[in-house]
Amino acid sequence: MESAIRTRSLRKIYNSPPPAAAGRGDGAGPRAKRNKDPKMQIMALDGIDLDVAPGQIFGLLGPNGAGKSTTVGILTTRVRPTSGIAWIGEHDVWREQTAAKRKIGVVAQRPNLDFSLTAREILLFHGAYFGQGTHERSERAQALLDRFKLTDRADQLVRGFSGGMMQRMSIARAMMHDPQVLFLDEPSVGLDPQTRLLLWEIIREYNQKGRTILLTTHNMEEADTLCQQLAIIDHGRIIAQGTPRDLKASIPGGYLLRLRFGHHSAELLERLGALGGVTEVRPSENGGSDLYASRGGSLIPEVVNAAAALSVELHDVHISEPSLENLFLHHTGRSLRE
Repeated sequence: MESAIRTRSLRKIYNSPPPAAAGRGDGAGPRAKRNKDPKMQIMALDGIDLDVAPGQIFGLLGPNGAGKSTTVGILTTRVRPTSGIAWIGEHDVWREQTAAKRKIGVVAQRPNLDFSLTAREILLFHGAYFGQGTHERSERAQALLDRFKLTDRADQLVRGFSGGMMQRMSIARAMMHDPQVLFLDEPSVGLDPQTRLLLWEIIREYNQKGRTILLTTHNMEEADTLCQQLAIIDHGRIIAQGTPRDLKASIPGGYLLRLRFGHHSAELLERLGALGGVTEVRPSENGGSDLYASRGGSLIPEVVNAAAALSVELHDVHISEPSLENLFLHHTGRSLRE
C-alpha cells in the first residue's frame, strides 16, 4: 500500500535561526556546529525517515526545538530540505509542489487568518481557491461553521476572535477543501480544556472518513489519546517509533521511581539494582536516582531499608506508571517538557 506521507533521509541545516514559519526556533538545539563559513549552522533535521499509512492519525512528539515543525514545513512545501526526499502520496513534494498542495490541508502553529475578512468569507474564498462551485462551498462553509461552533460569529471579522476561536477557524479553513492529508502543527496549544476536547472529537471524525492526519505535539496526553502511530523526535532525530501502547511497553520494567537521597554512593546504587523487579538504576542530579522496575509502590519499603542500611536518608519519592514521558526520559535523560 502506498504511504500517504513518506520521507527518506530528510535533513535540514539552517545557516541562521529558523524563520518563524518553521516554528518557534525549531531545531535550534545543541547540535549546532561551525565550519569554515563564519555563520552558525543549525542542524534542525538529521536523517528523518517516516512512513505514514493512509487513514492514520500519526503524531510527531517531542519538546520545543526537536525538529517537528521543520518536518511539517518541508512536507507542506514551506521549507526546502538540505537533502533527502519527501512525498505526499505519489508526489515528490519539491518536484511536484502544485500536485502535493492539492492533497493537503495545513494548520500552522500561529494563526495566519486574513483579519480583513469574516469567518464565512475566509472559508468561501478558500473553497474557491480549490475550484469548489458556489453552492458546494456555501454548504461546506456552513457545515464547518456549525461543527466548530462558530455560527453565531460567522459574519464578523476574525480580528475580534479569541485565540481559541482563531484556532478553530484555522482548522475549519484547512478542512474546507476536504484534503486527503491534514497537517496540524501543535493544534491544541493555548486551548482551554473544553475546546481541546472538541478539537479531538473533530479530528477523530475527520479521520473516520479515511483521511490521514499528521499532528505535532509536546502534549503526552494528546499523543496518547489521539494518535495510532507515534514518532518521538529529539534534536532532529527519531529516537523511537510505534504505537503508543508498544512504545510504553518498551520501557525497561515499565515503572519509573524517581528517588532523592541526602547523598548516594556506588554501594547504594548497587543495592537498589539488586532489588526484585528493578531492571535499571541511573544516578541523577542532586543525590537522586532513577529506578526502572516492574512494580511501583510495593518497592518503596525495600528502597527505604536499603538506604537505611547505609545510613542514607530518603528525602523524596515520585512513582510514574508506564508513559511516553518515561520513555523519553529513558532515551534522553531529560523530560519531554524541557
